[in-house]
Amino acid sequence: MNTQVFINLPVADLAKSLAFFKALGFAHNPEFSDDTGACVVISETIFVMLTTHARFSSFTPKQICDKESTEVLLNLSCETREQVDDLVKKALGAGGSTNDQAEDLGFMYSHSFVDPDGHQWGLFHMNASPPQQPAST
Repeated sequence: MNTQVFINLPVADLAKSLAFFKALGFAHNPEFSDDTGACVVISETIFVMLTTHARFSSFTPKQICDKESTEVLLNLSCETREQVDDLVKKALGAGGSTNDQAEDLGFMYSHSFVDPDGHQWGLFHMNASPPQQPAST
């Protein structure tokens, strides 16, 4: 069995956040959802648990970061450059934002979006292995 990753994110408005991720084309798993949290299926092994602030606070004694702070950067690989651009376009259309421009490094293409709760999502497509550093003598 492949290891599964469940990312828990605090959200201010559960319905709005769930609608945002559905607009990106991600599925909702109602079996792992209730009025305090919703499971978003990113892939067969990656799931995002959107939780209300009250529910999220029950998991940790630490304060929830506000939109002005960054606790973690979330990054997803994409099958193509077009998928990177398409997800950013969908995110912007669904109420998200971005704080950068697409970047083409030759072997990797990337861009990002910020969801309505301020979580930053990096998207990248790698079409080849990154350049290797010469061995030092």
